[in-house]
Amino acid sequence: MDKRQLGQTGITVSRLGLGTVKFGRNEDVKYPHGFEIPDENALADLLALAADLGINLLDTAPSYGTSEERLGRLLKGQRENWVIVGKAGEEFIDGKSEFNFTPGHFEKSLERSLKRLQTDYLDVLLIHSSGNDMEILGNHGLIEKLHDFKRRGLVRAVGASTKTPEGGIMALELLDVVMVAYNPEYTDEKSVLDYATTNNKGALVKKALASGHAGDIGKSLQFALSHPGATAVITGTINPVHLRENCRLAAT
Repeated sequence: MDKRQLGQTGITVSRLGLGTVKFGRNEDVKYPHGFEIPDENALADLLALAADLGINLLDTAPSYGTSEERLGRLLKGQRENWVIVGKAGEEFIDGKSEFNFTPGHFEKSLERSLKRLQTDYLDVLLIHSSGNDMEILGNHGLIEKLHDFKRRGLVRAVGASTKTPEGGIMALELLDVVMVAYNPEYTDEKSVLDYATTNNKGALVKKALASGHAGDIGKSLQFALSHPGATAVITGTINPVHLRENCRLAAT
């Protein structure tokens, strides 16, 4: 698995990352089929396979149910082998999402995530946007809080998982990393990847497989990875056969 530098962060990531929403949440998700959350033995095997395939990038969030807690147990003794991307701003409570973008909430959220993940730092912390990107990123107190986390050594890089082209570009102007949706059927945020290319910023791609709705997985992965601004593509799976196949197709 090829690896690339994540913009100017000094962090090296595999071209394919593993999303972990399915590690801890199967309620109110947008996948085409329902699924059972695996037990931790199955998840340990999946993480071992990911490592064997050359994947070092994991994506999680407080809104992913028990994903953080489970990763904390599963990665014990392996922390240095993984790049962990976390988030803050969205909570999933009683079956629905709630959002809080105050600096105080981010302080508490990061403290909780570090405790759950059993680590003293995150490699990347992203704002988990509700869609009101410009309003959220216009909160100077929040942006300063993110940079404060870096100064304190709690995170290595900061950014935002955005939902609009304008928000994605603003995130890269203010922060280190952005996560954007990009696939053959949705190219609205291509300008963000173009900006990342021109300005040597880190960009992670979500929804490259359209949350499991992609008709041609190989075509979709290659489409996302072919953009020079796409440092890595995050795909979420709990199926080892699919994980192997995604890696094969990403390298084709």
